[in-house]
Amino acid sequence: MKIPKTTKRYCPYCKKKTEQKIKLVGTGFQRGTLTRGSKYRAKLRGLARGIGNKGKWGSRPAASKFKRKSKTTKKTNLMYTCKECNKSKYQKKGIRLSKQVQE
Repeated sequence: MKIPKTTKRYCPYCKKKTEQKIKLVGTGFQRGTLTRGSKYRAKLRGLARGIGNKGKWGSRPAASKFKRKSKTTKKTNLMYTCKECNKSKYQKKGIRLSKQVQE
């Protein structure tokens, strides 16, 4: 599925339908610091340090070919920028496609 570089859609800032540029934006990834099973939380609890077997946090062997990353594409979002007021509207819709905006 390919999306054109420009499109006509409603701009909430101009309050009318305008020509808008489409830009491909990554969804981004932010690690949760206090999520269950996070390294930061474990360190606060006094784990993953000291002498002896580190267990879960110790050195691991190289990942086998079956345990490698299975996803071939990343989710992406679209950002629409109005050509009149030059303001951007971030469309938070992650679509897993390799190529979206036409080159």
